[in-house]
Amino acid sequence: MGLKFLVVGAGAVGGYFGGRLLEAGEDVTFLVRSKRRKQLEQTGLVLESVKGDAKLDPPLIEKGEAGTFDVVLLSTKAYQLDNVLQDLSSFINEETAIIPLLNGIGHLDTLDDYFNKGAVLGGLCHIESTLTEEGHISHTSSGHRLTFGERNGDMSERVKRIAASFEKSNADVQTSIHISEAMWRKYLFITTLSGITTLFNSPVGPIRKSDEGRAFTHKLIDEIVTVMRHTDEPINNDFADKAWSQFLKLSDETKASMQKDKEKGLPVEADHIQGYLLRLAEKHKCSAPYLQAVYANLKVYEQFRRDVD
Repeated sequence: MGLKFLVVGAGAVGGYFGGRLLEAGEDVTFLVRSKRRKQLEQTGLVLESVKGDAKLDPPLIEKGEAGTFDVVLLSTKAYQLDNVLQDLSSFINEETAIIPLLNGIGHLDTLDDYFNKGAVLGGLCHIESTLTEEGHISHTSSGHRLTFGERNGDMSERVKRIAASFEKSNADVQTSIHISEAMWRKYLFITTLSGITTLFNSPVGPIRKSDEGRAFTHKLIDEIVTVMRHTDEPINNDFADKAWSQFLKLSDETKASMQKDKEKGLPVEADHIQGYLLRLAEKHKCSAPYLQAVYANLKVYEQFRRDVD
């Protein structure tokens, strides 16, 4: 008997990976708000992808409806998480596995407290996708990787069963016995990329070509790694070097999703991404002036949004 998947939201990430699962014939339902439900009922779930287009007719539910699921793919923005948790409660039981695909790390504590630590796997994804004005999911680069695993490093039976469900999907889905390390590596990279592109209001190219931009980026990476080393997490000696190498390999046009959200006047995840690290820095009495500059810029933007509203 196959697994029943619940994808929370049908946006750029959940809509893409959930859509690929549905396309492969798996049992997938999307938990959406009423506005998105009406849109999807009219248009279907449309994937416009360099890896192949798809138009799907997804099963949809809203909060308060009935159903229990084996696996939850959670890919909301961090600032939506508290509201989503209340919506989820009626759809899970003690056997449900939750795979969070949010940026950052702080959401793990929230999920562990609300459900139980054993229910929550580690997860992350690498994909450049966005939701168009028509509600289609536009996937514009060749990468579409989702990685998940047990946070204690076990290769459990539930991980094997979930991986088997993804085998025929048109997506690069991998398991990892080092998922915690992988999540911290991505956290370092996304904090850096979102920080520099929002601070300098620029894609990567001009930042990288500028001596000042390169120096700032290098110092920001080193500062973040220093803060991370004060945790008990697996922060290896090559963290900074690999993050710098990734930065050098990006295309000149690359922007973090946070920068794209900022350009659209949308909320940003400053408190969840940069703020979480600054709270760690304060706790362990670490100096973090570069991270503080990034965070201050984002908080000014948030204040601007409030003033406009």
